[in-house]
Amino acid sequence: MLQDFEITKRWPAEDPSKIQLYSLPTPNGIKVSAMLEETGLPYEPHLVNIMEDDQFTPEFLSLNPNNKIPAIIDPNGPDGAPLALFESGAILIYLADKAGQFIGSTASERAHVIQWLMFQMGGLGPMLGQLGYFYKFAGAEIEDPRPRDRYINEAKRLLAVLEGQMAGKDWIAGDYSIADIALVPWLKSLDFYGAKEVLGWEAHPNLIAWVDRFNARPAVERGSNIPPR
Repeated sequence: MLQDFEITKRWPAEDPSKIQLYSLPTPNGIKVSAMLEETGLPYEPHLVNIMEDDQFTPEFLSLNPNNKIPAIIDPNGPDGAPLALFESGAILIYLADKAGQFIGSTASERAHVIQWLMFQMGGLGPMLGQLGYFYKFAGAEIEDPRPRDRYINEAKRLLAVLEGQMAGKDWIAGDYSIADIALVPWLKSLDFYGAKEVLGWEAHPNLIAWVDRFNARPAVERGSNIPPR
């Protein structure tokens, strides 16, 4: 039962029949909150304040030993028992399967959606995260330019890959999918990092249009501030 999970002692459920979301509206957090809004699956959000080290508390670590948001508990798991999950990509696939949405309608489409989801998980997200560290945060104080240049150049390369892929398309893997939900919040992070100019963002019209289409979705707008900071 839901109350058997240690995390509910710190973040108690108001409605234990709903999916419990433990998150913060960062790029990775928005991926899951936007997906939940898109699917209409009933859920209850709980704010994990990483600025106050909530992610290192014993209760949160009992759900995600890797101390990262987001994480979920679905009290109505696929085997008739609650299911706990961390890693945003794994959560997106699980929710897409549960809702029967946003993961393609054939095995081939599903494979292509997951391909671009993995591109975000293994490439765009980690590289832009490192770019943010070395361009805006503590790493920016390092005098040696090589770490910063490395991530600037890799970010430029990844943007070029996506710009080419999005030529003549509205969404990256056919219909709107979890691949778009995973990728675009990380493109939007470039505003927060103040890195658009150094990456030549204006030279990527396909990406600019993609972000605009994504932002125009009501579920994305709602999910971008869940849980409210």
